[in-house]
Amino acid sequence: MSVEEIEIEQEEFYEHFNCIAKQGQEPLRVDKFLMNFIENATRNKIQQAAKAGNILVNDVAVKSNYKVKPNDVVRVVLSHPPHENLLVAEDIPLEILFEDDQVIVVNKPAGMVVHPGHGNYSGTLVNGLIHHIENLPTNSNERPGLVHRIDKDTSGLLVVAKTEFAMAHLSKQFYDRTTERLYYAIVWGNIEEDEGTIEGNIGRSLKNRLQMSVFPEGDFGKHAVTHYKVIERFSYVTLVQCKLETGRTHQIRAHFKHIGHTLFNDERYGGDTALKGTTFTKYKQFVDNCFKVLPRQALHAKTLGFEHPITKEFLRFNSEIPQDMVDCIEKWRTYTVNQKEEF
Repeated sequence: MSVEEIEIEQEEFYEHFNCIAKQGQEPLRVDKFLMNFIENATRNKIQQAAKAGNILVNDVAVKSNYKVKPNDVVRVVLSHPPHENLLVAEDIPLEILFEDDQVIVVNKPAGMVVHPGHGNYSGTLVNGLIHHIENLPTNSNERPGLVHRIDKDTSGLLVVAKTEFAMAHLSKQFYDRTTERLYYAIVWGNIEEDEGTIEGNIGRSLKNRLQMSVFPEGDFGKHAVTHYKVIERFSYVTLVQCKLETGRTHQIRAHFKHIGHTLFNDERYGGDTALKGTTFTKYKQFVDNCFKVLPRQALHAKTLGFEHPITKEFLRFNSEIPQDMVDCIEKWRTYTVNQKEEF
């Protein structure tokens, strides 16, 4: 019996993903199709799921090379419930910059997911937090302590609420935009202005559900504002400081792609190829070496400021730019100097 013909006994499985392919869907392998929808999933994991009979199209298990067609119902089913063991306490080392009985400020490393979800059921910041702190309050999404978040491959600072009062107080600050959030990013291209503002609604992409898009006409998405200042220029890339006025998902990544300056090595938004520069093989090799030094999007949440829920003191925290970004910056700095000396 072929894999396509295996009927799955639904009562033994739990649905983790469900999607109906749109009317205009062009034939696309189901593993590639799912990569556009399931955040943090890898193609290898999807192919393993297909091999195990966990990917269904129209209630029939399919191989990973099945071509999704319009109106196909694509589902991922697994033997455990979607939220089973998502909140298991784990003894994960945390870099804590500040902690009292109300709040805790942590410096998250790149590669650590903030909270459990599809494809990441352990090893997250939340798993480590609930091991470190008992009885964290939960937000409206049932996520312990969280009042904001940063992406898996973005490094930097987060504040976590330890009490219901602190959660309400901090959430209001983020809503009222009274917090201070500064990021450092390396972006493709030489930004002409020394400083500026990017403004445009941000919402889920209509073509790729894992990306956010900018809708300048305001017909979709939510209002978003990013202020930036150039820190240093390196011929084909620029180091910038970004100040968030709003805090939308992927805000910096989407805004800079919108103005033609995608973040360096941002795979999801197309920054993992040489977008600027020469066609010389030597240059392409240099860029590839930079990608190896910094194997993620070049984004770091460097500064975080907020009013303490009890003392009302405005607290400001800074974190060092992580070594992978420092090494990448230094490579570009050296390259720029050498390039100038050649001319």
